[in-house]
Amino acid sequence: MFPIEWLTQANDRLRSFVTHTPITYDGDHHLLIKWESYQITGSFKVRGALNRVFNLQDWEVKQGLVTTSAGNHGQGLAYAGKIARVPVKVFVPENASKLKVERIQALGASVEHVPGDYGRAERAGKQYAEEHGVTWVSPYNDSLVIAGQSTVAQEIILDFPEAIEATWIVPIGGGGLISGIAVYLASLTAKPRIIGVQAEASPFFYHLQRWGSQTGAVDLPTLADGLAGAVEAGSITIPIVGRYVEDIVLVSEQELVDAVRYAWEFYGEPIEPSGAAGLAAALSGKIDTRPSVVIVTGGNISAAAHLALINSQINAAYTTV
Repeated sequence: MFPIEWLTQANDRLRSFVTHTPITYDGDHHLLIKWESYQITGSFKVRGALNRVFNLQDWEVKQGLVTTSAGNHGQGLAYAGKIARVPVKVFVPENASKLKVERIQALGASVEHVPGDYGRAERAGKQYAEEHGVTWVSPYNDSLVIAGQSTVAQEIILDFPEAIEATWIVPIGGGGLISGIAVYLASLTAKPRIIGVQAEASPFFYHLQRWGSQTGAVDLPTLADGLAGAVEAGSITIPIVGRYVEDIVLVSEQELVDAVRYAWEFYGEPIEPSGAAGLAAALSGKIDTRPSVVIVTGGNISAAAHLALINSQINAAYTTV
């Protein structure tokens, strides 16, 4: 779907700019856990953003960049724009995490709040890009972004070659991360199982995988803000996921909370609910094959929200994550 060389080139390109994040082996559950919460901006998203920005043409740099984000991709693109000295504007839904928005702004990007959900923010961002001649950078529907996300898998295989025989459990929203991982793993001799995890409250890719349509998918408030929202029509991630991802499972809000609490109590790691989706699926028994690789995709959560979650104060967390 795109040259495999793009993935290895991304790995070489980003090595000096991203954190080679740690891995924990949980012997009780036979899990290899990759902590992207240790990444520069607290999320894997910076990998794809940097790879996209490092491949900009001169005319794209002059135009500046615009994107839509629930928070983590916005931080990643803001960070990349700061390094490359490219102005960045981020459209966010009205309920976007205050912490994430503040961190986007602290990195020098401007933020535009859009009334409504992620889908409306995405449409507003794309419309702005078209009307103002600004370069649009999708969080997932971009081959260079996907190539950057593949470096997560490349690091895991470098550190633990035996992981190629495991089941890979990956949170999925628009599908950029799981697509990058899947294309890279498909280039290797072994072909491990790859399973996506999404929130029950916003199961758009789950519907695409099962029925080929997002029609009928609910879109309810969810703690997993980074996984919420419809997938852009015609996204290149749709055929990649369809070809390489064996299944997508859904986790409840309570299972997300349980995983956040488990990560804190047993590993001492503060992670956000979106990042905890894979761990939630493994701990709940919805994916029972072992050993498994679990990608914890992010840790951008306020201290107050984290405390509310580990104390099971779910409603309070919705407004403070």
